[in-house]
Amino acid sequence: MNRFLNYYLFGLCVLIMGSANAQDKSDWQNGVPEGCTTITVGKLATIDGSVITSHTDDSHRTRAWMDVTPSKKHNKGSKFSLYERSAYDSLSMPTYQHVKIGEIDQVANTFQYVNTAYPCMNEKQLAIGESTFGGREELFSKECLIDCQRLQQLMLERCTTAREAIQLADELLMEYGWRDFGECLTIADKKEVWHFEVVGPGKGKVGAVWVAQRVPDNHISVNANASTIKEINLKDKEHFMASKNIYSVAKENGWWKEGEVFKWNYAYAPKSRLSLASRRREWRVLSMAAPSLKLDANDKDYPFSVRPDEKITMDKLVEIFKDYYEGTPYNFVKNIKQADKDGKEELSPFANPFMPYDMNRLFRVNGGWGELGERTIARWYTMYATIIQCRDWLPDEVGGIVWLAQDNVATSIYIPVYAGTTDLAESYKVKARRIGYTRKSAWWAFNRLGTLTAQRWGDMRHDVDAVFVPLQKQYFDEQAAIDQEASKMSQKKRTELLTKRTIQLGNEVVEKAWEIGDGLWTKYDEKF
Repeated sequence: MNRFLNYYLFGLCVLIMGSANAQDKSDWQNGVPEGCTTITVGKLATIDGSVITSHTDDSHRTRAWMDVTPSKKHNKGSKFSLYERSAYDSLSMPTYQHVKIGEIDQVANTFQYVNTAYPCMNEKQLAIGESTFGGREELFSKECLIDCQRLQQLMLERCTTAREAIQLADELLMEYGWRDFGECLTIADKKEVWHFEVVGPGKGKVGAVWVAQRVPDNHISVNANASTIKEINLKDKEHFMASKNIYSVAKENGWWKEGEVFKWNYAYAPKSRLSLASRRREWRVLSMAAPSLKLDANDKDYPFSVRPDEKITMDKLVEIFKDYYEGTPYNFVKNIKQADKDGKEELSPFANPFMPYDMNRLFRVNGGWGELGERTIARWYTMYATIIQCRDWLPDEVGGIVWLAQDNVATSIYIPVYAGTTDLAESYKVKARRIGYTRKSAWWAFNRLGTLTAQRWGDMRHDVDAVFVPLQKQYFDEQAAIDQEASKMSQKKRTELLTKRTIQLGNEVVEKAWEIGDGLWTKYDEKF
């Protein structure tokens, strides 16, 4: 009865705001999701035994501020509010509004978590990445209440392991319903990492349909806005989980019938497999990790995961996330050329993979994504990016690290935000898109730098790399000493040390971003 009472109490507000009539697609292009790539790595596939998940929040609207939400004790009767997200264009820049549509009972105690637009890690080293794959339109139901961002928050506030988070999702979504597109959440803990794919129950219904597949410990996997889970074996509980209705909903709708091979992605998100914007990224990630497989860049399906040729390092993941197909036939600006001083044809320094779409038309760019060129891994509209390490041989406070970058990762740098970090540098908390350009914002520092560097990419990117590449290496190299020092401290001292380091490095990279940008204005005056 409580659930239906919630519908009654909040339904009027939803109708007034006009947000309940359809899914919001303001971040989509050419009929497919434009955002988010997530890469996962099992503990035996990483150089140091870390379990890894990650996320590029590729969006033209999600918030650019972030903070750390502390652990809390809640009074009996407290509620957790649920919201629906929709486009909002009445502030300085395009963003989202979040309209309350319901609430559920709050638990007595909640964990601390890193509060990015998509909450990403809690104090127990539970970590989440995200990628939208869409799914069948008819599965969306406005009778449901829980969206992706709120589900990630609930998982991090209440759970300590990936399996526990998936079980919580099942319980909550069966009662309150999934009110969102098809989503893949890549959920990692200190032991393992899972891909959790979920869609709605169908128009007018409450619930969800979901499946989860574990990435083998010696494999790397990727989700890039397309469903990747295919055949499943629910008898193999070590590697698969699913909702009880996974077969029945597909059967009732004629998407699968008895006797056929059941493939989750073709039953529930077949259109997502048609997108070269997704498949090209899948190919690139898996090929960069395992070139020996010689995967075909134009295949329709790739393995869910592969064993990398060499164990994955943080440097390798940074390299993959910075990629835009340079050196391949899919570098979609490869034909923007000019003659050098000797008359030899060369790529123009103005050719760059981060042009606004209007410039693609100007230069007659085309590619796997049509007039949008190619959907590269690095993007000019990334809001922030994470690579998250979960490490079971260390205390939780230091073992969990969100390596956090702002804006386009091709011109950015990752700083460590630890599971034990209790605060971020002030510039990271500025609500930049709401108020517009300001030198007080970390996001604007990197957004300006990335935009400026793209104007003469062939030259300027080397100036950025000259500063950030060695500095990134320094941060990675220093981590072993931080691990050792922090592990010997009391919990209080450890928290103080880690928070201080996060804030110090945050301030340092933001200052560097402003300095590099100012230097580019001077060095390349009249050249862009």
